[in-house]
Amino acid sequence: MSASAHRPAVPAADPVFAIEADDLVRSYETHTGVLRRHRLHVGAVKGITFGIRSGELFGLLGPNGAGKTTTIKMLITLLLPTSGTARVMGYDVVRETQAVRERIGYVFGGDRGLYDRVSALDNLRYFAELYGVDPAFQQRRIAELLELVGLNGREREKVEGYSRGMRQRLHIARGLLHDPQVLFLDEPSIGLDPVGARELRQTVRSLVESGKTVLLTTHYMFEADALCDRIAVINAGRIVAEGTGADLKATVANRTIVEIETFGATPDAIERLRADPEVIAVNSDQREQSEIFLVQSETGAQITSRLLAALGDTRIGKVIAREPTLEDAYVDLIATTGEPDERSARAASVQ
Repeated sequence: MSASAHRPAVPAADPVFAIEADDLVRSYETHTGVLRRHRLHVGAVKGITFGIRSGELFGLLGPNGAGKTTTIKMLITLLLPTSGTARVMGYDVVRETQAVRERIGYVFGGDRGLYDRVSALDNLRYFAELYGVDPAFQQRRIAELLELVGLNGREREKVEGYSRGMRQRLHIARGLLHDPQVLFLDEPSIGLDPVGARELRQTVRSLVESGKTVLLTTHYMFEADALCDRIAVINAGRIVAEGTGADLKATVANRTIVEIETFGATPDAIERLRADPEVIAVNSDQREQSEIFLVQSETGAQITSRLLAALGDTRIGKVIAREPTLEDAYVDLIATTGEPDERSARAASVQ
């Protein structure tokens, strides 16, 4: 985001919340049909309210199409809310756009946004000019960021030779050039190998330790559980749960999860799993050559033998009974919230 040489006056007192959303709504109209066009009103975000404290790492989780990116785009002033209000560091995202942009950085997952044929150093020099960083401080600021993201000593190499993890860390350095108070990380670890993802998580921890406020979106539940101070789950445009990772896991804490790896399970066998009176939910995860069923119950591991009997002649691989994780809590929330037709579609997808 570009920075101005003359910033508006800072509010008299630092706001308690670095980011605030109050009944935030974003809707739009589209059309369906080919011969007979019908106007369709779509609500992408349907009145969400939350606050992120200064210095907090806040996770925003949800399935594709839930409204995560739309919410972020409103908060970083790229989309106007249909109704409701939002503030960043006390500044209104609609009425005080420039003040908001001076105080935020935005980093997204993927390979876009860097110039491959020049070095990381030249990339950062270019974006420092673009963001209006004072020339007297550019060299020192770039050196600090290269150290922060672990690219010191590699800065003169062309970006086209960087690994995906190195590119993502360079993205973060670029987003921090103007020293924003708030950083938005939109799925920054997507597509990274385990080593690159671990290095990126350490970089994110360093940002929070240095006093930054971070809003993180991710599809990796273990990442959210390890990093985030608090988490909000958004589904079908609404916040359906909010709290610490422990708070969310507590919603399924009294359950046992039985993971059953199957090969060629029939619809009838799956229905028999669901028919067990002590089964709360059955979700599936399709793999290359097998299908993993996650069966939730409140009866403990003793249900395992009944579940295996219900699968009949289905070929079985690994069977594991374990305690619930954040991912289990998340899957349960998504399966039981949202619009009725969406819930039906999700149920059908695992039958």
